[in-house]
Amino acid sequence: MIKILIDCFGGDHSPQANIDGALAALAKTPDLYLIFTGDEKTIQDYLAGKTYDAERVEIVHAPEVIGCDERPIDVIRLKKESSMIKAVRLLRDREDINAMVSTGSTGALVAAALTRIGRVKGVIRPAFCPILPTMDGGIVGVCDSGANVEVTPEHLRQFAIMSSLYMQQVYGIEKPRVALLNVGKEAEKGDEIRQKAYILLQETSEIHFVGNMESRDLLSGSYDVVVCDGFSGNVLVKTTEGTALELLKKLKKDIYSRTLYKMGAFLMKKMFADEKEFMNYQNYGGSVLLGTSKTVVKGHGSSKAVAVEKCIEQAYKMEVSSLSSKMEEIIMKYEHYEY
Repeated sequence: MIKILIDCFGGDHSPQANIDGALAALAKTPDLYLIFTGDEKTIQDYLAGKTYDAERVEIVHAPEVIGCDERPIDVIRLKKESSMIKAVRLLRDREDINAMVSTGSTGALVAAALTRIGRVKGVIRPAFCPILPTMDGGIVGVCDSGANVEVTPEHLRQFAIMSSLYMQQVYGIEKPRVALLNVGKEAEKGDEIRQKAYILLQETSEIHFVGNMESRDLLSGSYDVVVCDGFSGNVLVKTTEGTALELLKKLKKDIYSRTLYKMGAFLMKKMFADEKEFMNYQNYGGSVLLGTSKTVVKGHGSSKAVAVEKCIEQAYKMEVSSLSSKMEEIIMKYEHYEY
């Protein structure tokens, strides 16, 4: 049985989206067991009208809620009875619990996970790895996307190892193509960190390194993993998502500007709906925090039920594949890790 904690009071659509998504995952996965953290009465009242296997659901009372504007250090110290911090503590203390999913404050979750849960042996710094769709119908992972603003070449090598294994074990990509985000494709491009990282990635036999990648090629389908520092990765992901959304808005505005365009759009209605669904981040789950000793998945703050369900699927597959132990096995082969 895979036991996964659900922070029911994180995110914009909590607790409804969190519970509905969790129950959808529960119905599909016979060996899944859910532990809801949050206000017990609110959760019980919401579950009262639902059909589910109650023997595979547990509720842990956590009356406090974390606001997105609260400082992570204050949250960890002062809000020990919040749904997120209680879930983190349970994940640390109970050996039978495998993973947790939260759509709450990113800063609070990262701080709590690093200080309370710890890292896989040999991992210098855990890193976020969200998934985006590519133009050929595939996906690409971006690691890191916000956990580490400053990095060393060794950090980038570890990000490559962890994210390559993740794409292989969870998404079934046999030989993930790993690229290094840079200002040009040539090997000598970039600052000293990127140049040294390029050499390290070339020397890492456990990954399929294909060279540098320019940001414009992120969705091209030519890469399965892009490795970068957390600042660049976060900007890359949000810029890409924002551009896609704004283009869809402009397209809609232009269609309604002329009758002829409206007629054409009516004939292409199915295609437009498919494209909108293709670019909908809700269908791709959350950003996993690779390198923590237990599995942590961070969903977008605006996640709806389908996104929460996908987050749980990600956590489940990571546990079934024993991803953490495989990361440790490879990372410990290399001597230049730090603590």
